[in-house]
Amino acid sequence: MEITDKKIVSLIYELREDSNTGSIVEQVEEANPLTFLFGSGNLLPKFEEHLSGLKTGEKFEFGLNSEDAYGPKVENAVVNVPKNIFEHEGKVDENMLQIGNMVPMMDNDGRRLNGKILEIDDENVKMDFNHPMAGADLHFKGEVTDVREATDVELSHGHVHGGDDCNSCDDHSNDDGGGGCSCGH
Repeated sequence: MEITDKKIVSLIYELREDSNTGSIVEQVEEANPLTFLFGSGNLLPKFEEHLSGLKTGEKFEFGLNSEDAYGPKVENAVVNVPKNIFEHEGKVDENMLQIGNMVPMMDNDGRRLNGKILEIDDENVKMDFNHPMAGADLHFKGEVTDVREATDVELSHGHVHGGDDCNSCDDHSNDDGGGGCSCGH
């Protein structure tokens, strides 16, 4: 089956920074392939563009420049955050506040984002909210391991389901033995 919009696609791949000889950023192997609903807007558009029309068993290799990947680093995405927002019951969690740690945060509009701690002083925590791969060119090499029709539920939810519930949701608190998706749909 050919990769087209609204198909469920499974891939294995190696992602390298900059070129086919750059440092390995991620390896996705057959035991746990990347499986997604093609054309749903959940992945980089140029990434999907390079996969369009491929079939199960076909190999791929391509690069994305930073503009087509996660964009350039944005200077105003590096901000000082008051240290007191990291307090819980009047104390700062010193284990969380370590240079290099990625900390889940929420912006003023309630959107989740991750910030990398760059510096810590008595008053502020300097954080970088750029995507970790911002400014980097990417190189993908892999293979299409499966292409199948999406179920009606997958199409209505906009993502892959495994069995009777959501395999892309971290919270399966709605699972009561009868299935059920906690993705909010």
